Amino acid sequence: MGFLQTNIPFPSIDIGLGVAEGPGDVAVTLQVLLLLTILSLAPAIVTLMTSFTRTVIVLSLIRNALGTNQVPPNQVLIGLALFLTAFIMAPSFGVVYTDALVPYLAGELALEEAWQIGIEPLRDFMLRNTREKDLEMFVAMRGEERPQTPDDINTLTLIPAFVISELKTAFQLGFVIFVPFLVIDMVVASTLMGMGMMMLPPVMISLPFKILLFILVDGWHLIVRSLLISFS
Repeated sequence: MGFLQTNIPFPSIDIGLGVAEGPGDVAVTLQVLLLLTILSLAPAIVTLMTSFTRTVIVLSLIRNALGTNQVPPNQVLIGLALFLTAFIMAPSFGVVYTDALVPYLAGELALEEAWQIGIEPLRDFMLRNTREKDLEMFVAMRGEERPQTPDDINTLTLIPAFVISELKTAFQLGFVIFVPFLVIDMVVASTLMGMGMMMLPPVMISLPFKILLFILVDGWHLIVRSLLISFS
């Protein structure tokens, strides 16, 4: 029982209001609050400013087209979408890490400078995948002048334009995915009606054929490859 008598130090946390001894204390406090705010917004940043939106929608539409209900489960689809997002965004995240985060942690850049440098790779990615028509709509709705260069585009204007562009692209890919499975459903339904088996649900018969078709064409490979090419 000797280990019970050992003095184990426990960390303490003290949160409160006090008088700052100088402007530096206030700046550090504001930086901590800003960092906590960014961390709280991290899920939205990952979801809306990267390839995650298009990827997870396409993967979900595949499952709906197959008609397999919850197979693959949501955890698998979201996990796959996250890893594909990390793979697609690796060049951009690498630039953010080397050019912004590392110099900021080393004290070579101020927070504002690190933010400006770090947001540029994400802006470039969003600009490459944003339709001009969507961007023009948000610029006009905000009453801004027509931007002459990409640097003139406000980030808060670019993000929603990028999101709706991603939604349109994802549903376009989803439509292409749905067509062959829809053909199988129509053929099976017509065959059952011709045989007088109207009480038999066509889904029960078409599901094995759709899974077999998806396996024969190596569907997951084709879908993931198409997603990667769509961002290149």
